Amino acid sequence: MPASLIDFLASGLLQFGWPAMLLYLLVVTQITIFTVTLYLHRSQAHRGVDFHPVIAHFFRFWSWLTTSMITKEWAAIHRKHHAKCETEEDPHSPMHKGIGTVFWKGADLYREARLDRASIEQYGKGCPDDWIERKLYTRHATLGVVLLLLVSFVLFGFKGVAVWAIQMAWIPLWAAGVINGLGHWWGYRNFETTDTATNLTPWGVWVGGEELHNNHHAFPSSAKFSLRKWEFDIGWAAIKLFATVRLAKVLRVAPTLNLRPNIAMPDTETVKALVAHRFQAMTDYQRNVLKPALREEAAAAGAKLRALLPRKLRKGIADDGRWLKPDAREQLQAWVASRPRIKTLVEYRARLADVLESRGADASERLRRLQAWCVEAEASGVRALQDYAARLRGYALVPA
Repeated sequence: MPASLIDFLASGLLQFGWPAMLLYLLVVTQITIFTVTLYLHRSQAHRGVDFHPVIAHFFRFWSWLTTSMITKEWAAIHRKHHAKCETEEDPHSPMHKGIGTVFWKGADLYREARLDRASIEQYGKGCPDDWIERKLYTRHATLGVVLLLLVSFVLFGFKGVAVWAIQMAWIPLWAAGVINGLGHWWGYRNFETTDTATNLTPWGVWVGGEELHNNHHAFPSSAKFSLRKWEFDIGWAAIKLFATVRLAKVLRVAPTLNLRPNIAMPDTETVKALVAHRFQAMTDYQRNVLKPALREEAAAAGAKLRALLPRKLRKGIADDGRWLKPDAREQLQAWVASRPRIKTLVEYRARLADVLESRGADASERLRRLQAWCVEAEASGVRALQDYAARLRGYALVPA
């Protein structure tokens, strides 16, 4: 076999060595991650940002070329995930399907969700529906990755085939597995959301900022995922760069919370802020009311907090044991019932959550119920609860 043919089969036309191939792999996989997080997720699924038509179409082309995912299907499946989060209808909830299934078979769950055409039509409205989307990207969805395989072989030989295989596994592993799986199973939480979403790391770089998954579930339509001073979202940095050169327009970011002092009673400004920051309100309650009360219970009993109540059950107090197994939930409920002060605080938390999460209630009704809750909290005689009510009354949004 001629040496030139062997060289071509090994390294293709470009004759790249493995260091150059590794650099190429890192660049193309990061572009794919940006395609998913910036275009499919933040722009199409949540309408948090609009991109210039040239940039938007590049993302559409790159998605077709490297993932074979269809924009409408991806956006619909993700919107359904938010609408049905942590229920049996959630396309990829570790709570119902198991962390092992979501982590290792996330791509299979995505393909399964694609078959539910009624949901795709219900949740996929507003996505691209032009000629090229219908005739090429949707009708011939797998043609792109086949074309990429051929080009990779011609340019890089069998090294290109190996890199192509890694590209094909990149999104199923990192997005469908790590974010959809570990992002609802392990990590830290800034916000006590009504699901199990977590932040995997405060520095969202490797998966485009998607690591800040709890932040995203607290403010789904925000184009910016980093919400604390120490957090970094590389996807947001890219959006700001595009916006600077007028290739992107930011439509929504999480509103900033303001705390007004000496507000005697909740008002319409309070209600507006709580509609946007209801998860922050529940987080404040957990950190400023329930946690101190648990520490005081432990001190009164002369025991360490972990001995008084295991960590899993302490976490369950934040959401009334919603995600605990039935026997653990019963154990927690019995423990709370045996401690009148904790029971009172848990009941107040549940009533506040009912006010904040109530759907269909108009602003005046929500305001009336919130005012009644604050009056009763003030009269409870529990200092931490009184202080929290005073803080809650001062909630307001910083003008955009």
